[in-house]
Amino acid sequence: MPATIASKLVHALLRPTLRALPIAMLFAFGPVGTAHAGTAEQARWKQEAQAVTITRDDWGIAHVHGKTDADAVFGMVYAQAEDDFNRVETNYLNSLGRLAEAEGEQALWSDLRRQLFIDPVELKKLYAQSPDWLKQLMNSWADGLNYYLATHPDVHPRVITHYEPWMALSFTEGSIGGDIERVSLKDLQAFYGKPEDAPVPVAAAEAHPSWVEPTGSNGIAIAPKLTADGHALLLINPHTSFFFRSELQMTSDAGLDAYGAVTWGQFFVYQGFNHHIGWMHTSTGADVVDEFAETIEHKDGKAYYRYGKELRPVTERQITLSYRAKDGSMAKRSFPAYFTHHGPIVREAVNDKGDRKWIAEALMNRPIPALEQSWLRTKAHDYASYMKVAELKANSSNNTLFADDKGEIAYLHPQFIPKRDDRFDYTRPVDGSDPATDWHGLTPLDQAPHVLNPPNGWVFNTNDWPYSAAGKYSPKKADFPHYMDTFGENPRGLHATRVLTGKEGFTRASLITAAFDSYLPAFARQVPILIADYDALSASDPLKKKLAGPIAMLRHWDYRWGIASMPTSLAVFWGDTLWDEVSKADTAEGLSIYDAMAEKAGSKTRLHALLEAVDRLQRDFGHWGVAWGEINRFQRINGDLVQPFDDSKPSIPVPFTSSRWGSLASFGAHRWPGTKRYYGTSGNSFVAVVEFGPKVSARAITAGGESGHPQSPHFNDEVERYTTGNLREVYYWPEQLKGHTEQVYHPGRGRNVP
Repeated sequence: MPATIASKLVHALLRPTLRALPIAMLFAFGPVGTAHAGTAEQARWKQEAQAVTITRDDWGIAHVHGKTDADAVFGMVYAQAEDDFNRVETNYLNSLGRLAEAEGEQALWSDLRRQLFIDPVELKKLYAQSPDWLKQLMNSWADGLNYYLATHPDVHPRVITHYEPWMALSFTEGSIGGDIERVSLKDLQAFYGKPEDAPVPVAAAEAHPSWVEPTGSNGIAIAPKLTADGHALLLINPHTSFFFRSELQMTSDAGLDAYGAVTWGQFFVYQGFNHHIGWMHTSTGADVVDEFAETIEHKDGKAYYRYGKELRPVTERQITLSYRAKDGSMAKRSFPAYFTHHGPIVREAVNDKGDRKWIAEALMNRPIPALEQSWLRTKAHDYASYMKVAELKANSSNNTLFADDKGEIAYLHPQFIPKRDDRFDYTRPVDGSDPATDWHGLTPLDQAPHVLNPPNGWVFNTNDWPYSAAGKYSPKKADFPHYMDTFGENPRGLHATRVLTGKEGFTRASLITAAFDSYLPAFARQVPILIADYDALSASDPLKKKLAGPIAMLRHWDYRWGIASMPTSLAVFWGDTLWDEVSKADTAEGLSIYDAMAEKAGSKTRLHALLEAVDRLQRDFGHWGVAWGEINRFQRINGDLVQPFDDSKPSIPVPFTSSRWGSLASFGAHRWPGTKRYYGTSGNSFVAVVEFGPKVSARAITAGGESGHPQSPHFNDEVERYTTGNLREVYYWPEQLKGHTEQVYHPGRGRNVP
């Protein structure tokens, strides 16, 4: 974005209340550092802390107020550290490529992947080039974390003992899975590793595809003409790993007043609302990450790659990573990393002609604009100002659902979408030697799929394509390049269309009801096919008798989940079994998993999957007729990043299912080693419904509770509301906090509840 546009944005969205910048601290990258800072630094932190007030409500949620925006950043990241410093630090170990320093050699490949794209030396340079207002926020972010460590000597960081402002540029986008995670660690190790390296651990999902919960979220915006009180409504329903984000409010005398979900350690509200607008992000199906197959030639011991008629030198950069050895000492390992103008080399592949090619990965890597956009949108006040921020074009992984107090609603595609020649299939590696395959700048915002104030009065996205976002008023697939979507339709999209079409008189309560509607459209399609398979069996077939009871139960099911529903248990066990079976088959025809289950699996496979499901239920629970709530459970035993599960310990029933079956409310659960019950680890996490009346109001819920400390009363105090969809009132306005305040304090003082 031109500097003049960025400057106008800053002046439009930030009030001129800048205080003197703290001195930037540029320490060497590495584990060296200390939380015990010098006297001058300590004095500055204490002064900053005095400008911040943290109010904890009776759910433990932090409402942070500062004199300036930077003060609010200091306080909000300090409050996050209070709630779960381990998650804050771990996010930066990942984003900086330093996880192996804590977890050992097996994490080297994750760190290498990160540092192929994120070079600490470059981040320091970018920090120095950042505008002063952004530097100020980054400085306060680092100060807030360092002050937390200085005032909590009982907290022992795994690696990072001192935070530096430039580190904030390593983690600028709050999605559950960033673009970089498209790079296979297994393939990366095969290219850069040694024969004696231990293989990358096989993910459980590779053995059990049905254990993979669909990534993403739900967002719905309702126009005033369809609401009871004439106010726009917004559903914020991210589907992430549980405890992935903090819920908080950050305000300042400079006009900041944002509430919502904050990915641990970041200093901006990722999904939420302010006085005037609300924004909800869903993972996009737009293709914004591409692979280029490079033709490599070696001359005089150096590597070159073919580009048109040129032979260009492959760039090489030494990456040295530290890791914790088995004896606890620190060791180092160096990698010669390779790059073309398309991006880093991440693997080697053989093309259709049998030629070996190096594969370069191209993705968005724009830390300053990305952090600017993530922050500035929280201070937008209407659709026009939100779109001015969007012109930074540094959002690559998210669709957005938008609503405001002027009554405008919108669906937006990502703003970072490279323009490409649509003749090429960018879902596969394209020929990097052909200049025609290159990216040709970014797509103008008005040339991407989008919807503003459609006549039907609603927009939604459920990680499906944009071509059903507003019913018949949606963008038309034929009008856009193929790379604008790779997802297609999904059962949640069909479900959202069902609960929105023809409805009016929406309230916050009825939108919550719609968000927890129990219909399962995937089973509404699949189960009748199974029943027809059974009906076609001859009377002498042994399965006719064995499956008579289960089929009778499914035949009379209304395809709705519920705690007491036995058909839900039977259908999910059958669906999971069939999913795994179909996933093993060749789907070169391009069928979706749902089409493959319905059209390719065959009656024998479907019926035997049901028999296996019946046997599993009988073996684990004593009967094939088991209430879904007896199986599907929420359990939070401790504050570990990877939760343990135990059938003998307390848990609570959850009525909704995995989103793969079309449940809008998502609970990604399965069996775990040593368990018979299903325990969830992802899905509905933060859920909010916001009404943009004369004064914005909202209801919300967070999975489990706000604190990551088991001894805290807020570790699991929201779980019953979470499982029943009973969202609590959000205390957004100061008067709402009256009678609901647990503590008021400055950072470093007064906090005695974990």
